[in-house]
Amino acid sequence: MAQINKPDEYFNTVLYTGNGTTGHAITGVGFQPDWLWIKERSSTSAAFIYDIIRGVDIKLTPSTTDGDATNSDSMSSFDSDGFTVGVNNAVNENTQTYVAWNWLASNTTASNTDGSITSTVSANTTSGFSIVSYTGTGANATIGHGLGVSPSMVIIKRTDSANDWRVGSDGLTNWTKYINLNTTSAESDLAVAFNSTAPTSSVFSVGTSPSTNASGGTFIAYCFASIKGYSKIGGSYTGNGSTDGSFCYLGMKPKFIMIKRTDSTGDWVIYDGVKEPYNVIDTYLEANSSNADTTLAVRELDILSNGFKVRGTNTAINASGSTYIYMAFAESPLVGTNNTPATAR
Repeated sequence: MAQINKPDEYFNTVLYTGNGTTGHAITGVGFQPDWLWIKERSSTSAAFIYDIIRGVDIKLTPSTTDGDATNSDSMSSFDSDGFTVGVNNAVNENTQTYVAWNWLASNTTASNTDGSITSTVSANTTSGFSIVSYTGTGANATIGHGLGVSPSMVIIKRTDSANDWRVGSDGLTNWTKYINLNTTSAESDLAVAFNSTAPTSSVFSVGTSPSTNASGGTFIAYCFASIKGYSKIGGSYTGNGSTDGSFCYLGMKPKFIMIKRTDSTGDWVIYDGVKEPYNVIDTYLEANSSNADTTLAVRELDILSNGFKVRGTNTAINASGSTYIYMAFAESPLVGTNNTPATAR
């Protein structure tokens, strides 16, 4: 895959203020989003996730085990430059502030027969991101993801039932392990989640776990591969417990960073260069909770032109000797062929 020189054509963050009225159009994304993650920053509403395959008014909640829920008052459309929200407080409470993270897949869906289970896929091979839906069989199986390269992280949620969000990643010990997006738990053994098998360039594997492949169950998977100048997926580092913490080279200036401790409990901590444009960054959200924006000096980090550096000593991001995984998306590549280098903050 070629380097991406304009990351905001595939991933973008927008901040907005709710007005409590139906048909509140949020613009400035730059494309029609296929995966949309909205979180109220100023209060404790749960985050909502939407995607092109499940439908614009069907939400999932990353901090809970809940399956699909239709909320006709929360989201009404994906638009050419953003999206339109309704009156639901989680996305549009009057005077409250919100962040929306937007990813582009293909703006279309297609049937994929690469795996033993036929899937429905919206894939962007340029940006290394695909959305995949499938129906489980209860037996070991493979599922086509449409990326053409092996994803480094696969996030699966059962949508017809209450189950944890299962995450498999190259950043974990191996693909016999998993970690939950909706909890603080450390990585755990569960061979039947991903069938102890790393993804290939065409498929990912699932075992017999009800959380990834229950017979007759419906599932959605979000698949990510690292792309030069745009994303680093399933990266890892070891904490040192110091304010002079680990430097993670990304080859880009990141706009979005999500970090999870893997050897013990810890939050999924999300940093956003749009919400806080100057170093050090000490304001964050948590994928596994409904907490509002939180500011905490011991969870600080610096966003740099070529990666990020951990500055905080909190165990969620920097316990001495502990292991962490992360996913990051770019504001700008370190040096692109368009001759626009990333700059320090």
